[in-house]
Amino acid sequence: MLRERQLSNSSNRSAKMQMLAASAPLRASRRNFLKAGVAAGGGLLLSCALPGLAKAAAMGPTEGTSAVLNAFVRIAPDNVVTIMAKNPEIGQGVKTMLPMLIAEELDVDWAQVRTEQALLNPTLYGRQHAGGSTSTPQNWDPLRRIGAAGRQMLVTAAARRWNVPESECETASGQVRHTPTGRTVSYGTLASDAATLPVPDLKKVRLKDPKDYKIIGHSIPGVDSSKVVRGEPLFGIDTVAPGMLYAVFQKCPVFGGKVVGANLDAIKSLPGVHHAFVVEGTTNLNGLMPGVAIVADSWWRADKARRRLDVKWDEGATGQQSSAGFERQAAELGAKAPAQVLRNDGDVAAALKSAAHMIEAAYSYPFIAHGALEPMNCTAKVQDGRAEIWAPTQNPEPGRALVAKTLGIDEKDIVVHMTRVGGGFGRRLANDYMVEAAWIAKVAGVPVKLVWNRADDIQHDIYRPGGWHFLKGGLDGNGRLVAWQQHFVSFSRNGKFAPSADLSADTFPAGRVANLSYGASLIPLGVPTGPLRAPGDNALAFVFQSFIDEMAHEAGKDPLQFQIDLLGRDEMLPGKGAGFNTARARGVLEKVREVSGWGQRKLPSRTGQGVAVYYSHLGYFAEIVEAAVAENGAVKINQVWAVGDIGSQIINPTAAVNMTQGAILDGFAEALHQQITIENGRVVQANFDTFPLLRMSQAAPIEVHFLKTDNSPTGLGEPPLPAAIPALCNAIFAATGKRIRTLPIDTAVLKA
Repeated sequence: MLRERQLSNSSNRSAKMQMLAASAPLRASRRNFLKAGVAAGGGLLLSCALPGLAKAAAMGPTEGTSAVLNAFVRIAPDNVVTIMAKNPEIGQGVKTMLPMLIAEELDVDWAQVRTEQALLNPTLYGRQHAGGSTSTPQNWDPLRRIGAAGRQMLVTAAARRWNVPESECETASGQVRHTPTGRTVSYGTLASDAATLPVPDLKKVRLKDPKDYKIIGHSIPGVDSSKVVRGEPLFGIDTVAPGMLYAVFQKCPVFGGKVVGANLDAIKSLPGVHHAFVVEGTTNLNGLMPGVAIVADSWWRADKARRRLDVKWDEGATGQQSSAGFERQAAELGAKAPAQVLRNDGDVAAALKSAAHMIEAAYSYPFIAHGALEPMNCTAKVQDGRAEIWAPTQNPEPGRALVAKTLGIDEKDIVVHMTRVGGGFGRRLANDYMVEAAWIAKVAGVPVKLVWNRADDIQHDIYRPGGWHFLKGGLDGNGRLVAWQQHFVSFSRNGKFAPSADLSADTFPAGRVANLSYGASLIPLGVPTGPLRAPGDNALAFVFQSFIDEMAHEAGKDPLQFQIDLLGRDEMLPGKGAGFNTARARGVLEKVREVSGWGQRKLPSRTGQGVAVYYSHLGYFAEIVEAAVAENGAVKINQVWAVGDIGSQIINPTAAVNMTQGAILDGFAEALHQQITIENGRVVQANFDTFPLLRMSQAAPIEVHFLKTDNSPTGLGEPPLPAAIPALCNAIFAATGKRIRTLPIDTAVLKA
């Protein structure tokens, strides 16, 4: 039964504050600026925009313009500090982590801090999104400077009050102390005075020495964790608006299909049904899709009515596509030369011909759904040319733009509340459910909560694309990798790689094998694809790291040392973000060898250890998996050791360990269980019985270590996942001598 939450239209005080602030937009500027004012009820209100500091140096060039960061800090007379969390909370802990950065440099005790989820307001906050493990690198420097500027203003206010030099004042625990006399005054007392002072230059504010951190680097419980455990309403699915009705939306089971006709009169006559209508929509996979909406006085009645729905569909061209057909096309294409060359170093054909040892292998992996526990949902109110939306979205600004374009409403007339998200993993970067709810609410003329059922969620996802890789590798007489040939068969949309279906020409071991070629051929696809946690890397790591392991065994060398030798000299190679740092990759490999005791103990029969290393979303992870394979083929993961290099600072250690463990377990679920099968243009799987998640009994102990290096901190949503899959598959080979080249793992082939 759905938990419920009573919401009024921007009724809480913080929402009103943000909306008032939004009514006076800040002019875009290349300068860094901070504005101070008196908060409602007294105290200091800091609003800050940092266009020039929005990207951390490690991020490198990105598409579009630089992100703009804004944040609000309120200091009340009672010394309570309220910090707005600007980005969506999808379980990664940013509602705790981002305020930690401000609170540390503001120099307050965490017990004084209250956090509030911001509304969508890019003018104030810059880009507000959750994806790509970007929250940490984009906010690490700017948010600390916001806190430091606030601290400096409070010191100035205290020094003027006492008529003493600022150099004689210090701060701690939300107080300013005059060192010679021992006098103290709280931030709450100083706040109104501080609000009248000139704002310091954010580039010049003094940041703390990390050795003095009292919040950063210390484990802080999630600000909403206790509420989640108690089942308090926080998520989008909990939302209730006054006068709200409930909606379901039936789309064509074949992607891109549209409605020809439906028994709408019969549906409207059912108990509790208020509306039933066709949504014409568009079939371009990027907007409001065609379908039939049913609106009722309860979700149960709406969903029950849908079971009586009889729709005639025009299924379109995608109805001819299937997983079996893709498999046949991939085999045909893989036997030919690639249609396009992605990279060509040296003379691969000659190197393979002269190699002392040559291995040929074909790897493949399937489509995968996201499987978020909270199904897609959104609550919307559309009235008098204005809209108010409550959405569990990772990417609210494009969602608002899509609603505005589809409904013909100005973006400034749309208020978006970002609810807590019950799992995103990249699925909620798209906002199809948001525009569906808004359109249905507009037609129905009442607030509407749209909730997808589990079949909707799995059969109308935006999938991690499948792929096939045909590889050849050559070793010289000393067991060195001298040739690598790879033909990648993937999917296309509009003649180009489908979203998240590409292969970078810089993917390692490019730059470390003298004779190397990457090529690709594409199969046209009507199934929607997009990012899933560690986009691209979640599949490519399996292929690259498994094949490197194959080459190591063929060379008769220790697989971990083979990886280190392949990295070669310390160097920055071209790659995503700032590039691929071979020294950092070596560092995590050497550390995981140390903490795991790699190769130092005899393992039981049919038990093996596998290793993998991968660079993803600015983070480096090396992982060793120990797995046992029963005689019936069942796989049991005994232990995992993971070592990560995500830069100079682990902001919230407990959260960092949890994120690492969760990402690795997510990888195991993909490897052991998950695939989406297409038949006649539609998805076969419909629930967790046919698209399983990892069981608690399958969750192995995971020992996590971090190397602190002189690099800007980055996030943890993606980096730990990719190496988990090949490390497991390599462990299975070590245990059984049987190589896993197709996912998910077929335990039948592992029987003794």
